[in-house]
Amino acid sequence: MAISSIFMSVGVAHADEALTPIPKISNQWTVDVTPYVWLPNVSSTLNYKGQYLNTADVNMNNIISNLKSGGMISGEAHYGSWGIMADLVSATLQKSGTTSVTPAPGYNFKLAMKPTLQQTMLTGAATYNLVNNKDATVDGLLGVRWISMTATLNLALDGTNYSLSDSKTVSTVDPIVGFKGRYRIADSTWYIPFYADIGSGGGTTNVTWQAMAGVGKTIEKWVDVSLVYRGLYYDMSSSKTNGAGLLQKTTFQGPQLSATFHF
Repeated sequence: MAISSIFMSVGVAHADEALTPIPKISNQWTVDVTPYVWLPNVSSTLNYKGQYLNTADVNMNNIISNLKSGGMISGEAHYGSWGIMADLVSATLQKSGTTSVTPAPGYNFKLAMKPTLQQTMLTGAATYNLVNNKDATVDGLLGVRWISMTATLNLALDGTNYSLSDSKTVSTVDPIVGFKGRYRIADSTWYIPFYADIGSGGGTTNVTWQAMAGVGKTIEKWVDVSLVYRGLYYDMSSSKTNGAGLLQKTTFQGPQLSATFHF
């Protein structure tokens, strides 16, 4: 009888120590720090003197050669059902190319373009847990996203001394609302991470949204890893009176590899 009780106690302890990707709500502070690498396709559109130009069209196969500098990290802190989160993406991208220009029949010139896109995006939000059980956790979030973008367009007409450089900086803070969470796969240490938000405001941003989903695995109680597909979109107003004008639409979309450390 005593031996059976011992084995039952050991079995219960082992079950309590079993790894789970679903965090439990606790009345003490918990902190998660997530460094990551995001390799998106980047597509940006400029409105230069009434003409729409595609610039900084960089795919993830050559993003390393076009990436001049960058850094990416996110973090969360929770106490009970409440929490705060922040996410920072900073990068400078540059690409060179040429395009044909035909101003009149019989005339054809090559126009060299060197667009540069510098952006810093900081998302911050307060969160509140809506669902928490052994299979899933879902948080609602309400916050803001700050973005600062500088688009520089350098033009040069081959065979001539003609060159032109124009630059525009857009900075805006927009309220966002959304949700995030995890879904456990078949009572295992594998899970599906997901996130979505949408916002608008400030007279500069028509709309901004961000979404991601993928697969992750809890390796130990203090760390898990995930691979997701992430997209972020900004649609700026074309009005020059509100600080936009040159920069129009920017889309980031591609895979993201993360490691989350739990404290």
